[in-house]
Amino acid sequence: MTTVRRRPELATFLRSRRARITPAEVGMAPGVRRRTPGLRREEVAQLAGVGVTWYTWLEQGRPINASAQVLNAVSRTLRLDAAEREHLFRLAEVPWTPDPVPQTDSVGPDVRLMLDTLEPLPAVVYNARYDVLGTNGVYRAIFYPEESPASAGGNALWQLFTGRLEECPLVFREAELRVMVATLRSAYGNHVGEPAWERFVRELSVASPEFAAMWASGDVVPPGPRVKTFRHRAVGELRLRSQSLSVHGVPEARMVVYVPGDEESRAAVELLRRC
Repeated sequence: MTTVRRRPELATFLRSRRARITPAEVGMAPGVRRRTPGLRREEVAQLAGVGVTWYTWLEQGRPINASAQVLNAVSRTLRLDAAEREHLFRLAEVPWTPDPVPQTDSVGPDVRLMLDTLEPLPAVVYNARYDVLGTNGVYRAIFYPEESPASAGGNALWQLFTGRLEECPLVFREAELRVMVATLRSAYGNHVGEPAWERFVRELSVASPEFAAMWASGDVVPPGPRVKTFRHRAVGELRLRSQSLSVHGVPEARMVVYVPGDEESRAAVELLRRC
C-alpha cells in the first residue's frame, strides 16, 4: 500500500522539477512549438543518459525499479538540491546515502544564547562523536569544575575515559559509559571508513583499554532520554533527566538538556548557577 501511494507522488514531483528548468539553463536550444514550460521528458532522458521509455514510465509512476546511479543522474539533470535528492530516493524506495557533511567545532551565537537562557538547567551541544560544541555555565560547573569557561570543551568521551576517576562527575560511571559508547557505535555506522572517525576510535582505544573493551562488545543504542546521577563537591548529588533536541544547521548535533528529577536536585542546580 505504501508503494502504491508513493508512485503518484513520485510522478508529480518529477514533473514539477522538470517544469522549472528551461532548455537554456542546460545548454539546449529553446526550439519552437513548446507547449509546456521546462524540459521535455525525452530531453531529461537524453541529458541523464537513460532510455526515454524508462524515464517516461518513471515519471508516470509505473512500478519499475531504479538504481541509485540512475537516480543520481536524473537528480543532476533536474538540478535537485540535497533535500530534493533525498525526497526523490525515498519516493522511489531506493536506499539513500547522504553526501558527507563537514564537521564543525562550535555552534553559532543563536544556539549559544539558547544554552545560556536555559540556565539553571545544565545544557550542552554534542556532535555524533561527543565533541563538545557548546555549553552553558551550569553544565560547566558539573563537568569542568576546575577549568575556566574558555578551556571547557574537547570531547566528553576522552574526558570521561582518560580523566582521573576521583574527578568523574558520574556516580554510576561504568553503566553510563557503556551507554555512551553504544550510542557512539550507533552513529559510527554512518561514518565507517572516514579517517577522522577511524582515528578517533583507534586513538581512544589506545589511550583507554576500558573504552577498547566496551567498544569491542559491539553494543548499539540510539540517543535517548535517561536519568543520570551526578556528584558535585559543593552541592552533593544531582539526579537529572536528559532530553535531546536536534540542532538545525549543525550536522548530527544534538542539544542535551538536563532536567532535575526531584526537588533536591532542582535546588542544587539553582545553587550551581549562583556559584
